[in-house]
Amino acid sequence: MVDALPAGLRDWREAPRVRVLRDGRPDEAGRFVLCWLQQALRARDNPVIDASIVLGNALGLPVLVYHGLREDYPYASDRLHHFILGASRDLAQGCRERGLAFAHHLDRAERREKGLVHRLGANAAAIVLEDQPTFVARWQADRVTRRAAVPVYAVNAACLVPPAVLGDGIRGRSGFLRQHEPRRAEWLATDGAEPTQPAYVGPLPFTPDRLKEIDTDALVADLAIDHTLPVNPVFQAGRAAAERQLRRAVAEVLPGYAATRNDATRPDGASGLSPYLHFGVLGPREVMAAVEASAAGAKHKTKFADELLGWREWFHYQACALAAPERYDRVAGWAVDTLAAHARDPRPAIETLDALLHGETRDESWNACQKQFLLDGWMHNNLRMYWAKRIIAMTPSPEAAWATACYLNDRLSLDGRDPSTYGNIAAMFAGTPSEHERPIYGRVATRGDGSTRSRSGGDRWLAAAAARAVPRVSVPAAVPVDPYLTGEPAA
Repeated sequence: MVDALPAGLRDWREAPRVRVLRDGRPDEAGRFVLCWLQQALRARDNPVIDASIVLGNALGLPVLVYHGLREDYPYASDRLHHFILGASRDLAQGCRERGLAFAHHLDRAERREKGLVHRLGANAAAIVLEDQPTFVARWQADRVTRRAAVPVYAVNAACLVPPAVLGDGIRGRSGFLRQHEPRRAEWLATDGAEPTQPAYVGPLPFTPDRLKEIDTDALVADLAIDHTLPVNPVFQAGRAAAERQLRRAVAEVLPGYAATRNDATRPDGASGLSPYLHFGVLGPREVMAAVEASAAGAKHKTKFADELLGWREWFHYQACALAAPERYDRVAGWAVDTLAAHARDPRPAIETLDALLHGETRDESWNACQKQFLLDGWMHNNLRMYWAKRIIAMTPSPEAAWATACYLNDRLSLDGRDPSTYGNIAAMFAGTPSEHERPIYGRVATRGDGSTRSRSGGDRWLAAAAARAVPRVSVPAAVPVDPYLTGEPAA
């Protein structure tokens, strides 16, 4: 609640973004306000940083922005590490340009720093972190909060409209839109803050890395991570690449978006912004400002807003109310029941994990989808729907299907491990109940590949996409157990 916030934050225009994770008075002996980032990797229009500045100004303290990257997060790979480090390098530069101290730590054998957030927090007046409802960011925020001796505040930076202003208990997307759409305009204006205190130059409990002075390619090559999954060539890392992708989306995709959005065969059919939104290199407010300033027609802007805000923020809203949005138990109960009733049905389309991972199944269309994940680190949304539906028939059980879909999404895709991608998968496992009972699926609706195959040149496009050569990546003996259930990585 806003009333529980300290002076400064309580009167901040964007106070509804802030949740109190640990209450109390800021430590008067604190040297700084610690701003800990995990996914919101942008220096400006970042409510986590701005909230830290507002609090720091009120306390007369500087802000220290910290971002660390460990070797042992689930599915750590060359692909994810390079993308994250590129964003973090530019984040550091942007923070310094704002007059903020920035500290980075890259975990490796010769530079282990256990409990670093906790140790930094011991010198802080308060900790401000980002409010992420899924995966590692959620686990680690919970762990740090339990150990903290100072107030901890979580700030939503992923959504245009803070979920808290919508109220609890919205059950359907139509009800969500009735609450969400009228509030969008008031949140389009930024309310950033600039520090009134000099940048922090005092002692730290470790020696920070300076990414701009490090050969990150060579460093990553020596880390204990997955080196079989290569760096993605399509979505380049860093702020400049994100800005290029946004300019391309506005200039080339938006003018025909309402007509081309569902056509996976067209290079101008999708914005390709989701990797940059997932890692917070771009924020939804910045994207919508560019959309609104463009000369594209109103119907295209409306369709784009429906995808970015109407769907993406609906999935974020759902995730906030779930104990673990990546678990199978978030699927609608009726769908779980009907899939369970057909769990013993014969499954002639079942495939090995090796064939699924490499897109080498007996289903050409599914292979075309999967190879976008493996090669490009991203998949067109229209293809994701067919991909997720078919996994139900290609795996031994509904639970195995869910685990496999999440595994492939989380390991391969730059926008995996996200409320939106988990929400999309859950929607494919449920959706509107079918009137017909089918083998394997029960009343869960199936989906064909006609929306792609029926396009002009669709058959050729699918054949070419399915024939793409892929790298041989490591294949586990079985789909890993949901990492959320195996314990929490240390912060």
